[in-house]
Amino acid sequence: MSANQPNFLIIQADQCAAPALPTYGHPIVKAPNLATLGEQGVVFDNAYCNSPLCGPSRFSMLTGQLPSRTGVYDNAAEMPSQIPTFAHYLRNLGYQTTLCGKMHFVGADQLHGFEERLTTDIYPADFTWTPDWENPERILEWYHNMFSVVTAGQCEAALDLGYDDEVSFQGVRKLYDLARSPDPRPFCLVVSFTHPHDPYLVTPAYWQRYQDDEIDMPAVNLTYDELDAHSRRLLDCFAVDEYTITAEHVRAARHAYYSAISCIDDKVGQLLHALQAIGRDQDTIVIFLSDHGDMLGERGLWYKMSWFEWSARVPLIVHAPQRFAPKRVAAAVSLLDLLPTLVDLASNDAAPVWAAPLDGHSLLPLLTGNDQAWGDYPVVGEYLAECVAAPSLMLRRGDYKYIYSPDDPAQLYDLGNDPQELINLAGQPDYAQLQGAFRQELDQRWAVPQLRAAVIASQHRRRLVANALLQGKPTYWDFQPRRDATQEYVRNHMEFWELYKRTRFPYAEPPQPNRQVKRYANLPPSS
Repeated sequence: MSANQPNFLIIQADQCAAPALPTYGHPIVKAPNLATLGEQGVVFDNAYCNSPLCGPSRFSMLTGQLPSRTGVYDNAAEMPSQIPTFAHYLRNLGYQTTLCGKMHFVGADQLHGFEERLTTDIYPADFTWTPDWENPERILEWYHNMFSVVTAGQCEAALDLGYDDEVSFQGVRKLYDLARSPDPRPFCLVVSFTHPHDPYLVTPAYWQRYQDDEIDMPAVNLTYDELDAHSRRLLDCFAVDEYTITAEHVRAARHAYYSAISCIDDKVGQLLHALQAIGRDQDTIVIFLSDHGDMLGERGLWYKMSWFEWSARVPLIVHAPQRFAPKRVAAAVSLLDLLPTLVDLASNDAAPVWAAPLDGHSLLPLLTGNDQAWGDYPVVGEYLAECVAAPSLMLRRGDYKYIYSPDDPAQLYDLGNDPQELINLAGQPDYAQLQGAFRQELDQRWAVPQLRAAVIASQHRRRLVANALLQGKPTYWDFQPRRDATQEYVRNHMEFWELYKRTRFPYAEPPQPNRQVKRYANLPPSS
């Protein structure tokens, strides 16, 4: 490992809204490990996902490219294996790269540059979850619905809870494996959890960290008729009228969500403890982020798929006190910026050579306090998945956020003066010039009719393939973790005491022996 090449421990939560964390000002949520990371690290106050949905957001993060460039439009879209991810770049720079947990890979390539993967994914890897923009009124079986809200609460066990327990265990064990390994390469370990993503279920131990009467309720309550067109479409897509949603349901869902954040915080603490225990906390950059947020009842909305702040703004904390002084960054950034930042940090001051065009930019100037070197970059977002029938596009520049879809009236918000996004400035005469500038920039970036046609064509292909692969003998792409039990624990083909020396951490040096004992291999007697 080069003296200038840091290790990377990237911890990803799923559907974790930045406003729900104490680092970003939430007064109730208990997440002391994340709070410490924030106090000692660089906190990006205005970090955004580039598509408020798991798969497209994660691939934007991995590739530094927008969904319209990669073709990962939704949660059932395959990214071509030829598109480099930060795992490819880091491996070429001498890193060992490991993925542990959720990443929403679809298709036959279940690694995308990672040298190894420790767990399977929690969601399917096929094309079955492909939306249908030509029949937007259809509510498909796999869509979010309000069941998660009306059943929120405590449980002794749940599929999602078990998954994160496995991810945590494997992530911690991998850190100890890295410490015991003779491999001198620096590492990039991505540990990706599924919480606090719905269903809003937690064990009693976490539920009891909060009292019902301390759970805050949504700050913005709007009726269906008061909502913008896209928000009404989301509620229709979720079949919001299937159940009567009471205040008790809303409080319970928020209670469980906060409790799930506390659960993830404990698992973050376990990873940080292991990192310190193996003596790698000083040469490892820890990054905490999420793929998108959760509306959590704000404006009457739930889950994601919206460009409002609770859905689109994500936590981004970079913890490396030995490299970067603790600070808060006000500049608007996005998950697209992760790949160029990692490569910049790993390149030993050499200028990176990009094999594909990037839509993101290195955050190194902002991390080092050289804010003047950060360009006037807007945050760019694309939503091209279910519950719409045309692209929903977002630009944030300065304090202003502009949202456009050909099916809906435009939206323009001044986040500096209207952080709750209650006043749509689009159409107001005083903001006509600003709105015109945003629209001009949008038209320069996207050919919207062609993008819509490309999405629909992709949906056609994927639905046909998904159906075909289920005929006869089904074809599954779900990742099968590779495990060779003959190489685990204690086996007779291994030199017994050398094995024990290698697997213990830290290594214990014995005292000088009184005499040398000749030991024989444990072989069966000859006949």
